[in-house]
Amino acid sequence: MQTAEIRRRWLDFFESKGHTVVPSASLISEDPSLLFTVAGMVPFIPYMSGLVPAPYSRATSVQKCVRTLDIEEVGKTTRHGTFFQMNGNFSFGDYFKKEAIAYAWEFLTGSKDSGCLGLDPQLLWVTVFQDDDESIGIWREVADIPMERIQRRGMKDNYWSTGQPGPAGPCSEIYYDRGPAYGREGGPEADEDRYIEIWNLVFMQYERGEGTGKDSFEILGELPKKNIDTGMGLERVAFLMQGVENLYEIDQVRPVLDLAAKLSGKTYGASVEDDVRMRVVADHVRSALMLIGDGVTPANDGRGYVLRRLLRRTVRSMRLLGVERPVFTELFTASKDAMKAAYPELEAEFDRILRAAVGEEETFLRTLTAGTVFLDQALADVKAAKSTQLTGDAAFLLHDTYGFPIDLTLEIAEEAGLTVDRDGFKLLMAEQRDRAKADAREKKLGGTDLSVYSDFRAKGVTKFTGYESLETDAKVLGLIVDGKDTKSAAQGQIAEVILDETSFYAESGGQDSDAGLIIGDGIELEVLDVQKPVKGLISHKVLVRKGSISIDQKVSTRVDAEWRVGARQAHSGTHIVHAALREVLGPTALQSGSYNKPGYLRLDFAWGQALSAETKSEIEEVSNLAIRKDLAVTAQFMTLPEAKKWGAVALFGETYDESVRVVEIGGPWSRELCGGTHVDHSSQIGMISLIGESSVGSGSRRVEALVGIEAFRAFAAERALVARLTEVLKSPKEQLEERLTSTIEDLKLAQRKLAALQAGQLATRIPEFVSAAQQIGSTKFIAAELGEVGSVDDLRTFASSIREKVSSENAVAAVLGIIDAKPMLVIATTESARATGAKAGALVRIASAILGGGGGGKDDIAQGGGSDASKIAEAISAVKEALSA
Repeated sequence: MQTAEIRRRWLDFFESKGHTVVPSASLISEDPSLLFTVAGMVPFIPYMSGLVPAPYSRATSVQKCVRTLDIEEVGKTTRHGTFFQMNGNFSFGDYFKKEAIAYAWEFLTGSKDSGCLGLDPQLLWVTVFQDDDESIGIWREVADIPMERIQRRGMKDNYWSTGQPGPAGPCSEIYYDRGPAYGREGGPEADEDRYIEIWNLVFMQYERGEGTGKDSFEILGELPKKNIDTGMGLERVAFLMQGVENLYEIDQVRPVLDLAAKLSGKTYGASVEDDVRMRVVADHVRSALMLIGDGVTPANDGRGYVLRRLLRRTVRSMRLLGVERPVFTELFTASKDAMKAAYPELEAEFDRILRAAVGEEETFLRTLTAGTVFLDQALADVKAAKSTQLTGDAAFLLHDTYGFPIDLTLEIAEEAGLTVDRDGFKLLMAEQRDRAKADAREKKLGGTDLSVYSDFRAKGVTKFTGYESLETDAKVLGLIVDGKDTKSAAQGQIAEVILDETSFYAESGGQDSDAGLIIGDGIELEVLDVQKPVKGLISHKVLVRKGSISIDQKVSTRVDAEWRVGARQAHSGTHIVHAALREVLGPTALQSGSYNKPGYLRLDFAWGQALSAETKSEIEEVSNLAIRKDLAVTAQFMTLPEAKKWGAVALFGETYDESVRVVEIGGPWSRELCGGTHVDHSSQIGMISLIGESSVGSGSRRVEALVGIEAFRAFAAERALVARLTEVLKSPKEQLEERLTSTIEDLKLAQRKLAALQAGQLATRIPEFVSAAQQIGSTKFIAAELGEVGSVDDLRTFASSIREKVSSENAVAAVLGIIDAKPMLVIATTESARATGAKAGALVRIASAILGGGGGGKDDIAQGGGSDASKIAEAISAVKEALSA
């Protein structure tokens, strides 16, 4: 039975049981504390916790998930994959244990002809939480499972949560017995390779607190309603139904594994090490395919780092299989063909996906060379220091700067007979991830615990009136100060204000939040920020400038009219630029992120190379011609399927409701799903001026532009600058470029003449320094302090000249100078000096460290520097001491 068929049967079965079929949410989690959707229930957490009223009492989904905590186990076991699909059925205060168990048993053991899976009930085992006698009774009643196939387990195994504060509860897991060929008898307690977990029924009825691990957290109390959250691992069931050995051999994954074998000339099953590498390739390519499909791009932090690590581990695994040429085009095409039956959107997005993947492959193959040079030197330094371990700092630098996966560093270090401070590396990585998560959460929530919003959300959604009016009368439903709800806020305090309705736009869809005031009888609040902390609720961060605000008070929201004009111009301008990009570059140049505020916009889009000046000019012209045409801008609501059928562009990583708002500019020329505020006609945008274009990761570019009055002011400033230059250079503006070019060439010629003169003057001092050389053991040491010099090249030339003067001797020359108030040095060694162990690179690092900087180079010549010129004498002494050692 194909994986897509199991998926279809699941959704049909639970729809027949009264469940609403919910499409998979994006892999990019809306929860700022999570990088990815890590479990099937993540999109439903607000409903389970009671934070947001559930729009249905029963739901089912097949959720795309990514987990990378066990990334190093990928390929080694039958159970670990970074991307997986979780079949889930959910109840929000409707049915509970008995129905959940009955549905699971029916779907697993019911006949294939009836739409179920037809598994042999004699091969199924179940586990329950240690004191859950109720579940045991239900299993005995519903499924007639003998007690010897029911096992009790503790919190570590049978109590589920997302790993952080939130909904939690005891669970009952279903296992499939693969037979004695796969391990010991005795159920899951004895061997989880033989007994494979395929379904977890979570009885979600409690709220858990802070804590680490799977069993060291506090249970805070019961949830408002008892919920059901079940998860059946689609890949695990697929490999059992397809009669293969593991999840890497199912129909959605095996084609990539087979291709990796073909490309490498290896035979799958012939070598344990090679088998693991092929499985890593198959798993990571599929995960990367799905992540890029949902809008993630390679980067050095956050989600982008996880993607980058998957891609680079793939490159490394292929290299270990003996394949050093680029192969992502073949691998990703095979994965797309295997996955498109379940996710047809991959076909439409594949050009963009492939550009991002291939761009990262090309980048990593280049950086492997530079990173290897750094790592080789770092390992040599470790050995020179008579140590056996590469520091965590060095491993982190390799990851952060050169993109080296830690396991690649470990392998190369091991080949050199050294270890790596892995704990130090993990600590630095954890600190980086925690900073990223904290920054995201702080931006969205200001550090406030989400649970504080639950009572406010229970009163209903915040009505947004800002499409029709800049002002609206409202009632204060809630106040939050320092993360806690309160009855009032006094003058001078910062508070969050929850209203029943508002004209203020909350930051979303790339558009910054509105600015303005909230006023009432004797009060005035300055609006600092507007966010949507939970779905359906708008929170205003305010400074109480006058009076005191309290619950139930009547107020009026007043958006700054000038701010909103600029915001509308910028957001409509973003749509214009997006449409212009697709017109000029083609339909695959799709937006992957944006930010706009009055006077400014930036837009990230899928493209694999820098734009030429001519292309940027064309995009700018197409944008401004669209403005001049005075195109109508309209918005209307429709269902998501209707919008997609209509050709509206949905943006990567966004999650949409069933009813969506479609904004059109010039009819089908620009048609996007968007909840932002917009102008009524394109001419109201005024002007768009592109000011920048850059890379934001492999396969992704960013354009920046000024909009409206800010674009005009920038042009006016440039015009004034041209006027000043024409006056200073006494040249008409038509000849200004020619005059500037001529002046710059004259300046360069003068600088070359001056440099030659200075070099000649310096050369006359060489005998002076050579005659003052000091003998340190068998080495002649020549130290030359030149004072202010023009460049490091001057120092290198002088050092090389001294070395040439004493080339037949065992000599070391250290030349120091001041460049832009900072000390710089070059050390050169003769062949005889190097033969006795004097290495320029090592000596430069010693001196540079004292100067407050760094440096390095080859054994014959190296350069470095620092920031503290007062330590020059100390640095020279350190070099002398090193030579005498």
